[in-house]
Amino acid sequence: MVNSVRVLVVDDEPITASAHATYLERVGGFVVAGVANDGTSALRMLRDSVDPRTPGGASGVSSIDLVLLDMNLPDIHGIELCRHIRSSGLDVDVIAITAVRDVSVVRAAVSLGIVQYLIKPFTFSVFAEKLRGYLAFRAGFDLVDGVTTQNDVDDSLAQLRSARPAGLEKGLTTETLQLVVARLRAEPVPVSAAELALALELSRVTTRRYLEHLTAEGTVVRSPRYGTPGRPELEYVWKRV
Repeated sequence: MVNSVRVLVVDDEPITASAHATYLERVGGFVVAGVANDGTSALRMLRDSVDPRTPGGASGVSSIDLVLLDMNLPDIHGIELCRHIRSSGLDVDVIAITAVRDVSVVRAAVSLGIVQYLIKPFTFSVFAEKLRGYLAFRAGFDLVDGVTTQNDVDDSLAQLRSARPAGLEKGLTTETLQLVVARLRAEPVPVSAAELALALELSRVTTRRYLEHLTAEGTVVRSPRYGTPGRPELEYVWKRV
């Protein structure tokens, strides 16, 4: 039986951290080992997760397998936190989950061995694709005993760089979906497709297709709006966790 991957979620926004923890449960194959809202707490939890009986002290095997790391933390940048993790010899993988798009940050992340870089905002399907790719990456190496081959390495790394589409229907684009997600998450109250379409300068039909896609994913809640003449209008709200 394959053990679940134990994950430390690091994000300064409690609601976002909770949402990522819920996403992990929906994907399956992961268990949340802890949540940290700043770098100091994250590093302490990682160090505490190391078995003190492991030779080398902190430079040992952690009971945490993976860190979901935001770059914008209140006390330290995510890149600096990752450098501390590496210099401490902690044997954990890191996936960056951040709104930071700066090329220098992305390059630094790659140089530090961060295995995935997921840019906010995103939908559950995008999150699930990246995390399932990571599971496949781990499984590829778990199947190899002792010595690997070039094909084994290539196949495992390919899982992290999957170019599969994120489950979008024909006619929907990732760019427009991200705009809809960002706007909807910023809305304090439910909105109709017409209201959102007006704000985004899209057609009502197009906007509703994206809203229905998000509803099917489970990241948006749809409900009838009563109190208006005629047939109740549908309204949508980002699912708060």
